[in-house]
Amino acid sequence: MDEAHTSRYSIHPGVNKMYYDVRDLYWWPGLLQQLEIPKWKWEKIAIDLVKKLPKSSSGYDAIWVIMDRLTKSAHFLPIREDYKTEKLARIYINEIVARHGVPVSIISDRDGRFMSHLYQALQEALGTRLDISTTYHPQTDGQSKRTIQTLEDMLRACVMDFGGSWDTHLPLVEFSYNNSYHTSIKYAPFDALYGRKCRSPVIWTEVGETRSRQKSYADKRRKPLDIKVGDRVLLKVPLDEIEIDENICFVEEPIKIVERDVKKLKRRRIPLVKVRWNSQQGEEYTWEHEDQFRMKYLHLFSEPVISSSAAT
Repeated sequence: MDEAHTSRYSIHPGVNKMYYDVRDLYWWPGLLQQLEIPKWKWEKIAIDLVKKLPKSSSGYDAIWVIMDRLTKSAHFLPIREDYKTEKLARIYINEIVARHGVPVSIISDRDGRFMSHLYQALQEALGTRLDISTTYHPQTDGQSKRTIQTLEDMLRACVMDFGGSWDTHLPLVEFSYNNSYHTSIKYAPFDALYGRKCRSPVIWTEVGETRSRQKSYADKRRKPLDIKVGDRVLLKVPLDEIEIDENICFVEEPIKIVERDVKKLKRRRIPLVKVRWNSQQGEEYTWEHEDQFRMKYLHLFSEPVISSSAAT
């Protein structure tokens, strides 16, 4: 694999060409295995780094993203890219182990500090299994990347609206992220972690009192229905606004490509597109790989798209 990727005789020509060149030389027993669903909160976590940020007033230039795979709750920790493994280990003990206990397993990217003998020895001493993520595997690489996309969008909005250094907004961005609805779990991460909504200026009264009041209002306009097999019912659907399939299920489809960007790696560049989706919760945006997305939705590339000036 290394000879086909980086040797002087091949000089990696791109993902697709390399795949067709080497696919006949290898055999895999099956498809990528899906990750086991965690059974408890903060038992299995994923970690990743946001690098190359503008240096803040406190000297930070990176963010360490640590996320619980079950509740999707996350911590955004400001760090410097030149932090040694010992420094990261102290931060990990203070911010994660002290709050949530020792995880059973960690899915990590292939950053040199996470691959170091010291870091692996620390996790082994704590009894934590360290799993290195597979590039572009949707279950390993995808979850933390989606969280990072959301984090970057929120930080950019904070700096544009309120000014100042990005690290001063990071605690409130973490608070906002953990208290926002997450589509994969159908709750806010805070709700999933603690079993109740977070008290904030938006929800200032006791949660139990609020729910009781909402229930009493709703019950006045409702009555129990007894529907049996064979009964005819009137189904009201706004067909002009949503799309449903033959099983009366909502179909999420991409609507428009709104922005382009390029992810710069050491030896190559990966073109990305920011896509607007017709989500059940309203407008939703995700970054997708242009090559893979173009194969499925070629018709969306007919209109001109704004290119981003900032590359991740």
